[in-house]
Amino acid sequence: MSSRPQLQTERVTRETRPPAVRRVLLHVLLLNAFVMLVKLVVGIRTGSLTVLGAALESALDTLNNLIGMLLVTIAGRAPDEDHPYGHDKFETIGALGIVGFLSISCFELMREGFEAILSGGTVTRTSPADLGIIVATLFANAFVVWYERRRAAQIGSLFLLADAEHTRGDILVTLLALISLVLGRHGGGRVDAMLAIAVALIIALSGWGILRRSIPILVDRRAVQAGDLRRIIAGIPGIVEVRGIRSRYSASGVLFAELTITVPGGTPVNVAHELADRVEEALASRYGTAEITVHVEPA
Repeated sequence: MSSRPQLQTERVTRETRPPAVRRVLLHVLLLNAFVMLVKLVVGIRTGSLTVLGAALESALDTLNNLIGMLLVTIAGRAPDEDHPYGHDKFETIGALGIVGFLSISCFELMREGFEAILSGGTVTRTSPADLGIIVATLFANAFVVWYERRRAAQIGSLFLLADAEHTRGDILVTLLALISLVLGRHGGGRVDAMLAIAVALIIALSGWGILRRSIPILVDRRAVQAGDLRRIIAGIPGIVEVRGIRSRYSASGVLFAELTITVPGGTPVNVAHELADRVEEALASRYGTAEITVHVEPA
């Protein structure tokens, strides 16, 4: 099965893609910073550890956005002598960094949840205004997830998709904070703790999903079955055999493929070159953005 990131619906190039991703991250950073400050104020005012934990989660989001802007800038550099395939994998490394932050959040939520179960929880000092503010941050988180996922699909960014997954976990954390404020007024600390553990497990699942998309790209897992490529090329007259097929996807969804075609021994050079061009066109037509290297040998 292919590990290709979501298909692009917007025309992007190596030059235009990094600025587009940075603009998205800047918008998200401003929203996350605002949400973090709001949760921090509410957490301090109410004395709710869960809300303070949600503020920490939003602080991690803000840090992710700053790191992401730096990594995307590096990933967007043009291919050079030391990196002939470009720098796309730096963006995938950034996605793995988000998994690290998810792991920290998951561990802290579970730890606080078990501690709260053992201690019986605490009663918080909550006003209707505090509840309204947390509800507003919930909608802000939902908007960030929608916006990042939409732009990730349009631009073809694994990092934006990973960051959206992280923020989706924040929605559950914010819901937990909201429930904590409601139940905490009535001494429902143990229920809140059990919800915290459940959310931690969901965050862990989100991290696993990011790993499943990122690792195959880092290890250059085969992108397309060799048999599929052979069937596409088989319709081109003049090609005797296709062998030596290798393929991989970049983080931005570009297919890199190398293969060798054999042609009859007396085939003129210009005809062999035309056959190679037809192979490249056929594969690009089938798989979209692609960089195909075709070697031609006599049969």
